[in-house]
Amino acid sequence: MIITMKKLAPQEEIDRMVQSIELKGLHVTMISGTDYNVFGVVGDTTILDDRKLSASPYVDNVQRVSAPYKLANRVFHPADTVVDVSGVKVGGSEPIVVMGGPCSIESESHTDEMARLVGEAGGRIFRGGAYKPRTSPYAFQGLGSEGIRYMAVAGKKYGLPIVSELMSIDKLDEFVENVDLIQIGARNMQNFDLLKEVGKTKKPVLLKRGLANTIEEWLMSAEYIMAGGNENVILCERGIRTFEKYTRNTLDLSVVPIVKQRSHLPIVIDPSHATGDRKLVEAMSLAAIAAGADGLIIETHCDPPHALSDGAQCLYPSQFAFLIEKGREIARVVGRDL
Repeated sequence: MIITMKKLAPQEEIDRMVQSIELKGLHVTMISGTDYNVFGVVGDTTILDDRKLSASPYVDNVQRVSAPYKLANRVFHPADTVVDVSGVKVGGSEPIVVMGGPCSIESESHTDEMARLVGEAGGRIFRGGAYKPRTSPYAFQGLGSEGIRYMAVAGKKYGLPIVSELMSIDKLDEFVENVDLIQIGARNMQNFDLLKEVGKTKKPVLLKRGLANTIEEWLMSAEYIMAGGNENVILCERGIRTFEKYTRNTLDLSVVPIVKQRSHLPIVIDPSHATGDRKLVEAMSLAAIAAGADGLIIETHCDPPHALSDGAQCLYPSQFAFLIEKGREIARVVGRDL
């Protein structure tokens, strides 16, 4: 961190600032200039508040040299992290992982059928929503614990780990016991109390990017989980909100190479929620593989027109299977298996 102080700053103010920083275990070096005094701060500067330092009338500018996230930063962890989801490895040079299933868990028989179809098509993790965050309070909210139970049974039957969204802390024990990959949805990306509690577990976490969050804010949310001791974090881009109305959200595929450069964590893409249109899912999935994504999470349903939620973005099982087949061709081009 570099702190620039005005040349006319009283010596007592300079001493006070330097002492307060050094008391936190950081090292401060001063470079005296004609118009300004520049202080270089070395150490874990994440404990310093930029805004508090900038509030001083004697401070002209505060600039971070490195990113505020440390545990998620590739600088401090050069090797790719590979997250083991009950035997399915995500990240590094491991095969690209496709997760598939319905938006909402609807019934026991439907869950069983969808898990079977996902597995037969080449999907390796079964996804489904049991607790559903819906914009309208009148929309289908999911089956709750019953839905989790249906998923757990179907997952074991067909040898598929399951991923589902955790909405609140009071359901955490249920998820730790039954769910292989805990999803933190876009609306909860900055629910810091929830992130802290998930960080106390060792369960793998799928962290979705918020509706309008920056990449740095997203990585800082991952930092919350990792700071609690849980380093099994998979990032998930699901599109961000922009002015564009032709798609549900705007899929930011640039995050794949950016995340790969700045972080060691695996990243998967959710083209279903990003586009909101099954006609666009295949193209965006293949583009994500070409960009270097470690996985895809795709919604599929045997009868999309009658799905209880988000049927318009759900692939038919035949489309899901065909997508995986085409995905393998693209994966080979970029030197990965699928």
